[in-house]
Amino acid sequence: MALSYEYSIGSVRAREKSLLNRADVDQLLASKDIAQLCAVLSDKGYGDGKTVDELIDSHTKNVWAYLKSTAPDFEIFNIFIIQNDVHNFKVALKGTLAERNWESLILTPGSVEPKTLKEAVEKRRYSLLPEWMSKPAEQAYETLAHTGDARLSDAIIDKAVMKQTINLAKELRSEFIKNYFNNLVFYNDIKIAIRASRTKTGKDYLVKALCEVDGLSRRSLIDDTLKGYDKLIESLSKKSDYDCDKATEQFKTSPSAFEKFVDDRLIIMARESCKRASEGMEPLIGYYLGTEAEKKVIHIIASGIRTGSDREIISERLREIYG
Repeated sequence: MALSYEYSIGSVRAREKSLLNRADVDQLLASKDIAQLCAVLSDKGYGDGKTVDELIDSHTKNVWAYLKSTAPDFEIFNIFIIQNDVHNFKVALKGTLAERNWESLILTPGSVEPKTLKEAVEKRRYSLLPEWMSKPAEQAYETLAHTGDARLSDAIIDKAVMKQTINLAKELRSEFIKNYFNNLVFYNDIKIAIRASRTKTGKDYLVKALCEVDGLSRRSLIDDTLKGYDKLIESLSKKSDYDCDKATEQFKTSPSAFEKFVDDRLIIMARESCKRASEGMEPLIGYYLGTEAEKKVIHIIASGIRTGSDREIISERLREIYG
């Protein structure tokens, strides 16, 4: 019998109870070392493994297996899966040119098989890749192979996936998904611009790296970036779209505060829209985003423990969660 969204939403609502809540995060924060952190995660049934990475990898595979078995239309997750495709292309490209093994770095699920990536890169048969990816992949290869500019090579393929993300968001016909990914692409552009203004990167890079998105004049952003860091920050401070002015104030405090603001904004959007939805794909998308958000929290806690940071400092860096 075909799955329905009514059934899937009921299943997801029950599954949401297994997401980390504030009490769980506090318990993780109280861990004295990585071994204890892993033990707490294991006790909560988070995944299988002896290290943080193994536990997270196991949990991620379990989440994808669950979603594949539950979603009436698994293609709604293509908008996330293509992020893995781009990562996988990058490691295949760099590994091939450096003559290093790269297969162990592949992320799953992906819409492009590793053997297809291998053939596409080694034989330069980019037509084997999805249409949206083929030309940028060739440009990324030529850039890295002939100039050694890994930053520009990455930017070319990253822009391609951002453009495809916006296209897929429109096809899904969900106001939440459209807004969510417009925010994601907008802030991706802002991060690129800020970084470029600090390193005095030229116009050619910005044209190839920045992606068009509603509410952002790419030409104006490029012009402000080329005028220098101070001019760019001044301009961003006056921009209310996507709460850019508030995000920029956080950046003035620190780049990490800016990153936290953006991450929190995105998960709060998901929490407010997807948890209230009673039909359609949003509850399933929200659950997935919730699992991704808690992975960031676990990584931050683990990093803080490894560096010996005070619990208060780690706590300040933590992101909002979905659960």
